[in-house]
Amino acid sequence: MNDDAFWALIDELSRRPGDRDERLEWLRAELLRRPAAESVEFQVRLERATETADTRALWTAADLVEGGDCSDDGFHYFTLWLVGQGRKVYESVLADPDALADVPGVRALVGRHRDTWEDDEWPEWEELDYVAQDAWDELTGQEGDDGEEFLDAVEEAEDAAAAAGEWEEGETSRGSLPEGWAIPRLTALFPAGASRS
Repeated sequence: MNDDAFWALIDELSRRPGDRDERLEWLRAELLRRPAAESVEFQVRLERATETADTRALWTAADLVEGGDCSDDGFHYFTLWLVGQGRKVYESVLADPDALADVPGVRALVGRHRDTWEDDEWPEWEELDYVAQDAWDELTGQEGDDGEEFLDAVEEAEDAAAAAGEWEEGETSRGSLPEGWAIPRLTALFPAGASRS
């Protein structure tokens, strides 16, 4: 599975009808139709996409949307949600985190207290991180091994991709924000969050 195939699945996932569980079931079924190695490759690309999104600017934007309560785990789940929005949204938000103000799922939260957000509305999607492992476990009969075999296979695939020069292994890019950096549209939409971050 190359990047285009990964994003084709994600783009279709983002357009699917139904709630998140139904959409994940569709993705799981799609992965079950493929060789087990594609579940590993899907996870490698998913992890790479979330690592790329792990920036100080995007974390600041997510924290603003979530009212100043975006934890480290919550931010990881946020990056999974962002990937799940599809390639176009993902790339536009990476280029400018203030573009979150244009994402329908974020706009639907404006003016509402977080306590009123339904589970499917939260801009976090932890379960997306497990679908490839579920498919791989079923395809390989490794159910019940606590994911160790799958995680080993993902690590081997990441090492092979790095050795082949497909991408460099590196740390997250949560450095400092550039001077004068701002997210004015998000701040206007979520002013209460701005006072807490």
